[in-house]
Amino acid sequence: MNVMRYTVVDPQGRVSFVGPCSALLPLVAACSKNPTTLAELLAYADQYGANLAEYVAAGLAVFDEHNLPGHYERIHAALDHLRGHEIPVFRVVDDRTRDASLQPVAAGVVIFNLTAKRIVQIQNSYQEIPRDGVVRQRDQSGRTTRVMRYRLPQEWQLTP
Repeated sequence: MNVMRYTVVDPQGRVSFVGPCSALLPLVAACSKNPTTLAELLAYADQYGANLAEYVAAGLAVFDEHNLPGHYERIHAALDHLRGHEIPVFRVVDDRTRDASLQPVAAGVVIFNLTAKRIVQIQNSYQEIPRDGVVRQRDQSGRTTRVMRYRLPQEWQLTP
């Protein structure tokens, strides 16, 4: 299974989702544009070929519809009964969801803290994250269609 957990911290809170490992470098490259919100990060990452913005927005709409403030039974049930890679997009709203947002799925878990300008690799067995590099966009057949360069600004930290 070629997926990992991504957790994004911005001024509005934390959001966690499982996505393809191939989205890792586009998300890192998006940080080179200094996004301040989840929406900005995902829009920039989609420019690098991540194709996550619509998936995450739809997942958050479902989360918000089924989990009212103070009533998180639905997400708790999902955490109790689904395997890690099956857990839907969720907001971190309490200790249980915070713990789940830090749990690796398949290839790992990476936190993109936009407010602190830090990328934290809690576990990453997929690939090394370089401060500067290239993102290869691929078509449906897997052929490279475009190569885009990125460079993280000095204020961004990569840990570990």
